[in-house]
Amino acid sequence: MQLVMVGLGRMGANIARRLKRNGIEVIVFDVNPNAIQTMVEEGFVGISDLAQIKSTVRSPRAVWIMVPAEVTAKTIRDVAENLEPGDTIIDGGNSYYRDDVTNAAWLGNHDINFIDVGTSGGVFGLERGYSLMIGGEVRVVTSLTPIFAALAPGITAAPRTPGNVGEPSTAEQGFLHCGPVGSGHFVKMVHNGIEYGAMAAYAEGLNLLDSVRNGIKHISPINGVDSTTYDLDLAAVTEVWRRGSVVASWLLDLTAEAYVEDPTLSSYSGVVADSGEGRWTVEAAIEAGVPANVLSAALMGRFASRGNGKYANQLLSAMRKKFGGHVEAK
Repeated sequence: MQLVMVGLGRMGANIARRLKRNGIEVIVFDVNPNAIQTMVEEGFVGISDLAQIKSTVRSPRAVWIMVPAEVTAKTIRDVAENLEPGDTIIDGGNSYYRDDVTNAAWLGNHDINFIDVGTSGGVFGLERGYSLMIGGEVRVVTSLTPIFAALAPGITAAPRTPGNVGEPSTAEQGFLHCGPVGSGHFVKMVHNGIEYGAMAAYAEGLNLLDSVRNGIKHISPINGVDSTTYDLDLAAVTEVWRRGSVVASWLLDLTAEAYVEDPTLSSYSGVVADSGEGRWTVEAAIEAGVPANVLSAALMGRFASRGNGKYANQLLSAMRKKFGGHVEAK
């Protein structure tokens, strides 16, 4: 089976590599010629122009687009100009699920199929495999099953859930057809919203453990003021949590690795970006009238990390001084 990979960044290049390892013939393209050359040196067939797709790839063609969300729509149209009816475009990036519906409708007018694939696995996906959340027509998704199976981690990636018997489902193998166009990216969007919340919970908990090194003051009308101070080894805490703890997870594994590499975390500024999915998740929760307290707070925490609350804090300080004469702590 053949696939064209458009976009050879960290995710796109490794997806191509994993597919090649598993017997899929991958033709690669990127706007950066150096990225193409790197892959060609690894044995891939590279094309320098999208117009070469027709002459290089057998029909029906499948093209996986792995580019930033802001240029996805344009890339889809550029690719479509070089496809024929019956070909398929796969958007594997972190696109907004409502944009999927628009893109699919536009492609449908040209008799080109569209599939959205929420792709999780990051830089480790090459070795571990990718968790895939897929939206699109059953017929089209089924025709691309060899690609999804080649990318997915497989049944051995996790212990089988007790009670599951018989032939493993695709979900147990690491890829799931979630429903019609847009559903794959919707599920991935919520996945990333949960990721925001989980990361924030670990960060806040470890921050609290770190703060006790400076002592926690206890004020009691009976016992007066005393304090609790523990000189905790946070790297060791993450290690013990990784073993048998309810909060053990891959995120915790990565946190432990970060402590080994940089025990004081001094190489990190603490300015945390958000790539869109967290915002879209909160927007969807608001539109659905569904509470998402943790996910919303995690997103707001990322905004705060970038100093976006500084002006509000200045106003709070000003108001405290005005009504109560409170002077800022130096």
